[in-house]
Amino acid sequence: MQCDLVVEDPRWDAMGLSALAEPAIAAVLARLGLAAAICEVTVLACDDARIAGLNADFRGKARPTNVLSWPAEDRAADQPGAMPAPAGPDPTGVIELGDIAIAYDTCAGEAAAAGRPMADHVTHLLVHGTLHLLGFDHERDADATLMEGLEVEILGNMGIADPYG
Repeated sequence: MQCDLVVEDPRWDAMGLSALAEPAIAAVLARLGLAAAICEVTVLACDDARIAGLNADFRGKARPTNVLSWPAEDRAADQPGAMPAPAGPDPTGVIELGDIAIAYDTCAGEAAAAGRPMADHVTHLLVHGTLHLLGFDHERDADATLMEGLEVEILGNMGIADPYG
């Protein structure tokens, strides 16, 4: 798997994001039966100011958030609770999944408020963001149930407790 990590906020290096990103993304790909070797993802590790600007530009919400995702392709399911369209390789044999941005300040605050280790919370958000890249969403109840179930399963397989429990 090619995971391009763009670190704008050095606190991400200090907390070890590079050691979390690839395993989290790879766990999602493995669960969904995708060949990680041909998948590409870019992760922007930023702060709240940067993600607030991105959130304003792309979602019209001028405030920080924990994670944002930009899928390379729309794979969303037509029916609530259905699996999204499977990702397939382009003519060069690559599956370009898209981009994820994650904000240090919001993640650290959420982890502290929940009493969870920062690494566990960040891993959860990377799993969550990767599922978004693959067409999963949580806007409709049935879609949220499917996505959250996958998150809990994937995180459990990684030894991380249910973030919703």
